[in-house]
Amino acid sequence: MRSSRPLLSVVVPCYNEQQVIAETATQLIALADRLDEVDVELIFVDDGSRDTTCSLLRQIAATEPRVKILSFARNFGHQIAVTAGIDAASGDAVVLIDADLQDPPEVIPAMLAKWREGYDVVYGTRTDREGESVFKRFTAKAFYRLLNRLSDTVIPLDTGDFRLMSRRVVDALRSMPERDRFVRGMVSWVGFRQTALPYRRAERFAGETKYPLRKMIHFAADGLLSFSTKPLQLSIGLGALSSLLAFAGIVYVLGVRLFTDRWVEGWAGLFIAVLFLGGVQLITVGILGEYIGRIYNEVKRRPLYVVGETVGLEPRRD
Repeated sequence: MRSSRPLLSVVVPCYNEQQVIAETATQLIALADRLDEVDVELIFVDDGSRDTTCSLLRQIAATEPRVKILSFARNFGHQIAVTAGIDAASGDAVVLIDADLQDPPEVIPAMLAKWREGYDVVYGTRTDREGESVFKRFTAKAFYRLLNRLSDTVIPLDTGDFRLMSRRVVDALRSMPERDRFVRGMVSWVGFRQTALPYRRAERFAGETKYPLRKMIHFAADGLLSFSTKPLQLSIGLGALSSLLAFAGIVYVLGVRLFTDRWVEGWAGLFIAVLFLGGVQLITVGILGEYIGRIYNEVKRRPLYVVGETVGLEPRRD
């Protein structure tokens, strides 16, 4: 039987985290013991790990009833794992935190304090990013600033998915079934009262990052294309620019041909024109293809994820 205290759900997406998952669970359980004002459930979403992450979580859950597991049938990706945890959470407030301990659990009580003040979203803002390369820090800063210039939805700078959300924000997110998900942008889009909580991001406790350059680029594309149609406008601008340059080239060629004796037949001008126009066309077709691909994913109406196993979770009643 549930007590009269509010319930806090802590959602922890994890993928191949066998080196750190026991320590993550230990720290979160210790935090739950210290939070006297709320009940706590810890929902670990195993994103199709190929190592012993899920078996280690089963061992922990066997002795700790607050630990619950949702395991995917295969790897669906970090943002889908976050979404599954949000779907499974029953709490009056939900905290998202990664399993690598770069986002310190010690910040969660301060998030709860802001929630009691009436804020619906308390997002962590990184004042320092230990253990990350200069390239990663620079590209992260550049991406969020570019996204805010292109998007109509203001997304806080230097933030990740580490945040607390009220029940009504969670319910709003659960009503958004889009496939190419950028959760931190979706949270900004729903609105309500939101505030920042600065913190220092630690170095990864153990293991390797699950976001190499290829995944970072794909993630950035999801964020940009999900919250902005400006790339489509950019393709129109490129087309207009190419037409203007082509017209100027035509005027120049006609002038040389009709009014001078410097006309030399050759391939250089034609070669440059074909390369330029071909490049512009490929860029614009590629941008259109990205948007059309997302429409294709939406109309198939496949489920976002397939659950292979659950431990300690009961079906939600909505």
